[in-house]
Amino acid sequence: MKPVDLAVRLEWVAVAVGALFFNAMTGVSWWLFALLILVPDLSMLGYLAGPRVGAIAYNALHILIVPLILALVGYVFANSMETAVALIWIAHIAVDRALGYGLKLPTGFQDTHLGRIGR
Repeated sequence: MKPVDLAVRLEWVAVAVGALFFNAMTGVSWWLFALLILVPDLSMLGYLAGPRVGAIAYNALHILIVPLILALVGYVFANSMETAVALIWIAHIAVDRALGYGLKLPTGFQDTHLGRIGR
């Protein structure tokens, strides 16, 4: 692994740790974390309709903009449940990126913006 790749992965580990830390501060039960941490991966079912649809479905639940907005809204309106859901979602995305799973390209599940999985 190149030093740059390692640095990027370590950054995502830091994001995951931060999301876990702030999730703990919400006071919401860790049962919610256990229940929701893998929910974004249900988007992989889109691949049953082909690689293009699969990539769209997967990417829709693996981009940061939506959970970041959700976290901001939860914070502004002091909604700890909304904030916790957003932080769990962010943690999921961060762990995926730390493991080398990027946003999918329409050519197939193995092809990501970070490169080919399993290279």
